[in-house]
Amino acid sequence: MQFDHAGVATDDADALAALYETAFDAPIAHEETFDGLRVTFLDLGNGYFELLEPLPDAEGAIPRYLENEGAGLHHVALETDDIEAALAAARDAGVELIDETPRAGAWGHEVAFCHPKSTGGVLLEFVEH
Repeated sequence: MQFDHAGVATDDADALAALYETAFDAPIAHEETFDGLRVTFLDLGNGYFELLEPLPDAEGAIPRYLENEGAGLHHVALETDDIEAALAAARDAGVELIDETPRAGAWGHEVAFCHPKSTGGVLLEFVEH
């Protein structure tokens, strides 16, 4: 596995994308609307920032996160070429899984999340490429 992206919850993806592009030379690589979110990936060369901005009246994890925690780092994603094996290894190691099976994610990838209470307080996502 290797680092894929850091997911950042925000109320203003345009402003944050402009800042990151200027400050970190991270141009927009991909944008889409997915699961009630405007999702913007910024290319860092060796991974991405994934900006997650809820659409108006959206419900779900990111709007709740912003309401409870405010803007900031939401999750860290690890790239794998075999998400089923990654899930099995995590399960065997005692990691509590949010997703027992992969689900559709942004950019057409299969994804699955591990619960932060069993990963040192970090919400971890597996992304199959």
